[in-house]
Amino acid sequence: MVMIPGVSQLTGKDLKYRLQAARAKSIVTSDALAPQVDAISADCPSLQTKLLVSDTSRPGWINFRELLRCKKTVSKREVTHLKSQREIREASSEHSCIRTKSGDSVSIYFTSGTTGAPKMVEHSQCSYGLGFVASGRYWNHLSRRSKTKVGRWMALTESDIFWNTTDTGWVPNNYHLLCPNPLPAPCTRGSDKFQCLKHCLTGGEALNPDVRDKWKSQTGLELHEGYGQSETVLICGNLRDSTIKSGSMGKASPPYDVQIIDEEGNVLPPGKEGNIAVRIKPTRPFCFFNCYLDNPEKTAASERGDFYITGDLAHMDEDGYFWFLGRNDDVINSSSYRIGPVEVESALAEHPAVLESAVVSSPDPIRGEVVKAFIVLSPAYASHDPEALTRELQEHVKTVTAPYKYPRKRWLLFRNCQRQFLERFKEVN
Repeated sequence: MVMIPGVSQLTGKDLKYRLQAARAKSIVTSDALAPQVDAISADCPSLQTKLLVSDTSRPGWINFRELLRCKKTVSKREVTHLKSQREIREASSEHSCIRTKSGDSVSIYFTSGTTGAPKMVEHSQCSYGLGFVASGRYWNHLSRRSKTKVGRWMALTESDIFWNTTDTGWVPNNYHLLCPNPLPAPCTRGSDKFQCLKHCLTGGEALNPDVRDKWKSQTGLELHEGYGQSETVLICGNLRDSTIKSGSMGKASPPYDVQIIDEEGNVLPPGKEGNIAVRIKPTRPFCFFNCYLDNPEKTAASERGDFYITGDLAHMDEDGYFWFLGRNDDVINSSSYRIGPVEVESALAEHPAVLESAVVSSPDPIRGEVVKAFIVLSPAYASHDPEALTRELQEHVKTVTAPYKYPRKRWLLFRNCQRQFLERFKEVN
């Protein structure tokens, strides 16, 4: 079984693309997304089983909670499409894990890029299994090289309760596998006090120093920032019991050798700006992804000499701390969501008012970055009210693709200009 997590904001179009690209045989979802799956399932010939996590039933779906109620009789009407459900109810309560090899695929994550549709990041039993152990479990020992104490970013023990506030489709949610006592993502009030809180972490985007200071004043605890990607698990971070430099992503996380390199793949000295890179040759790190599935060109393009290129820019100081500067491509990081400009441009192109569009990143004090679009209107919409048309296009994008991708900033609507002019806007914004 290979898991393909997805965030809860996916639309029918997003689901269709993922099911077709991965040739998925089964899908597990809730009432919220089930209607969208039904609407596109006929276009997904590989999809054989639909599992619904709900208190209600739905035609053509197997109810997950019903599967957990052993020894319950299945009616004759249900037998045809619930044969697997009956088999599970009659199965032994004992479970034997399937023997797998370290290189066998365990999960696929779809991640946005600068061009085209999201790419499939394939991880193995080893890369995700041991990768999360390396940065997640509590492990305190002396480094053989430096004779200094080596900690871990998350440092979970079996008795800890892990409070995860990310969507279940996000990579950090896999840390639940290390902790038998996970908590969901609840809503909290400003007056809430966490008497048992011991260790706090953040990631996904650069931490604002003001947020860090406010968090510490409210909880008395530091926020330990970490940096990683779907391809890598944790690359560097402010490890537990380590000295934190405000605004820094921390130091390289074992087993990674992280360097700042130039466009030719040469390692740069401390203080020099360059690409954040992970050494993958001559020995590929055990917690590194297998490849971009079915996309050897993308896999090859992500490597430069002995290094994997993250696509992010930073510099490293004399003490080995990394300082994030920004992306080296067009990917937009908005509230930790990676958004490919082409995905938004494709969604806009489906509206009759849009003749051409160019999507860029725009700075935002709350989300870090937000989506901004420059649009050439088709002649039929040239006289429409700009404010009303802007709202209409925003709602259109929300329905065509995941809602977090819609352009939030005020748009510029052009009645007549060339594509080259739009591309120039992308270069200067």
